[in-house]
Amino acid sequence: MKNVIEQMLSRYEIRNVNDERNAMKEVIQEAILSGLAKADFFSAAAFYGGTALRIFYGLDRFSEDLDFSLLEPSPEFELTKYFSLLSDELDSLGLNFTVEEKKKSISTFERSAFVKGNTREHLLRFYPSNAYDVPYNELIKIKFEVDTNPPAGFGCEFRTLLLPTPCKIRIYDISSLFAGKIHALLCRNWSRIKGRDLYDYLFYLARHAEVNMLNLKEKLADSGLISADTVLDKKYLTELLDRRFQSIDYNQAKNDVRPFLRNPDTIEIWDADFFISATHQYLEFCFNNYEI
Repeated sequence: MKNVIEQMLSRYEIRNVNDERNAMKEVIQEAILSGLAKADFFSAAAFYGGTALRIFYGLDRFSEDLDFSLLEPSPEFELTKYFSLLSDELDSLGLNFTVEEKKKSISTFERSAFVKGNTREHLLRFYPSNAYDVPYNELIKIKFEVDTNPPAGFGCEFRTLLLPTPCKIRIYDISSLFAGKIHALLCRNWSRIKGRDLYDYLFYLARHAEVNMLNLKEKLADSGLISADTVLDKKYLTELLDRRFQSIDYNQAKNDVRPFLRNPDTIEIWDADFFISATHQYLEFCFNNYEI
């Protein structure tokens, strides 16, 4: 009978050692979620971001980190109280990983931690044929972060994760996830361009996802892009997105996202006209035209 980790890894099409690394990372991400659920983390927090989109909505790209937000602001929130049960879950699955809090030199609303383990050690167990191509000291390192002061207005739902152990995970609903992605497109510091934001944005458009406009407005105001009394409607959102799409270096954006894709040819069409046209088409046919 297969070990549960082997069972999870068997879902992947493996072509090279990089695919093996990514498969291991994705399986460990799901093991972290299972451990946090056992520690009752999701009574206080919700899962969001690219990895949530991959696991629960089928996003077809690799995503590195796990992002969470509290349901209510709590500056005194302690992430470390969940580490013991999380470590127990990883140990029970035969995974040799440590859980460490990320210490920050300045005070922020984010609480961060890393789950770390030796890459070669785990590949030797599950993919021994290529494991010796990996440096002996290379680490699988998965960051998870909790926003302790999230902007208001997001919606949540529960989704079921069946492996490695059945559990229920509270996640942002699709409209709130989309609001978060639009916020990232408009407000992220793009000195290091995130082509992943653009790729995920198209994922939402293709699925005709609605936008949680209340949450989007709260996020944009929290980031200082708009004021709290700004009227956010389809016309103004279109103007904001058009300006952003005209400012992007698409070659850099493609280079950023390419390592995370199984079929990188799909992004060759990217340019400002493409994103503006796709956005206008979406807003014309799928957007509920109301203002916040």
